[in-house]
Amino acid sequence: MALLAVVGLWELGHGAWIHAKAWLAQLLLQRAWERALRGETAAKPWPWADTSPVARLRVPAYGVDLIVLSGVSGRTLAFGPGHAPDSALPGAHGTEIVTAHRDTHFRFLERVRRGDEIFIEAAGRPIVRFRVQEIAVVDSRSAVIRAEPHAPALVLMTCYPFDALAPGGPLRYVVTARTVVEPVVESPLF
Repeated sequence: MALLAVVGLWELGHGAWIHAKAWLAQLLLQRAWERALRGETAAKPWPWADTSPVARLRVPAYGVDLIVLSGVSGRTLAFGPGHAPDSALPGAHGTEIVTAHRDTHFRFLERVRRGDEIFIEAAGRPIVRFRVQEIAVVDSRSAVIRAEPHAPALVLMTCYPFDALAPGGPLRYVVTARTVVEPVVESPLF
C-alpha cells in the first residue's frame, strides 16, 4: 500500500512538473519573442536552447497566446508548439504546419470549432488572421496534408485522443484554417 502511495505521488509530481515546465518555458519564450521582434535573429530563450521563436499564435476565443518554436523535435515540443521546417514560413504563402503536445500547449484544440479565428504573427510581417474551416482525426501512417499554394493556410496538429493514457499512437487531431481576407489593423486583445 505504501508503495502505491509513493508511486502515485511520483506520478502526480511528474505530471505537475510537465505543466510547470511548459508554463515557465512560455514566459522565457515571450522574452525571446520580444527580442526577435526588435530584430534579433535566432533569439534563444535560454543559453543552451537549440531552438528559437518563429511566430506568435493567438486564439482569442480560448485565451491562447503561445510562442511557436522552430522545429518539431521532442525536445522542442516539450517547451512549446513547433513549426514544421518543411512547411511554409509563418505568415507566408503556402501551408504552415504547427504541432504541439495534446496534454499541454494544444489541449485547447479539443474545444476549437469551425469559424474560430486564429492569428499568426511573424517578426517583420503583418499579422495574418485565419478562420478554422475543417477539423479531422487522421491516421498519421496514411494521411497527407494538402498544401494551399496560392494563399496562406494553417494546420494545427496534435496527438489524439486527448484523454489517452499512453502518449503517441498513430491518430492525429488536425485543425485546418484558411486566411481571412480583411487585414488585421491591430494585434488582437484578450
